[in-house]
Amino acid sequence: MKPMIITSLLLFILLLTGCYEGYVSSTEAEMLTQYLEPEALRTLTMNPDESIRIIDVRPRTAYDNGHIPTAESYPSGVILEKLDELPIVQFYIVYCETGGRAQGVIKKLEEKGYTKMMNWGGYTRWPYEFEK
Repeated sequence: MKPMIITSLLLFILLLTGCYEGYVSSTEAEMLTQYLEPEALRTLTMNPDESIRIIDVRPRTAYDNGHIPTAESYPSGVILEKLDELPIVQFYIVYCETGGRAQGVIKKLEEKGYTKMMNWGGYTRWPYEFEK
């Protein structure tokens, strides 16, 4: 009986952590879903688009240990203090460990009027080399 409960709990946690992947904050942001697959995001990192920024909301130490190339570090605990660095007119692809923290940040930014965001999910989806 215990293994069944543990398995059910693990499946529940897995569902919770991955359920925000691909969330977009508005119909205007739906164009960002073209970068949801790692291969497409990699293409974007190799050929940056000035209107799209990749935002890593993990703690700075995690970012320093390795992040998706071209991603900028805006830890979830300080991002609201740095809104002057994040123009509301730009598009943002946001990621963290599993997607849950990124979703929390997106919700906070939506409350501030941001509408051009996509939750990419967790950094572990990135199968390529990380930048340090």
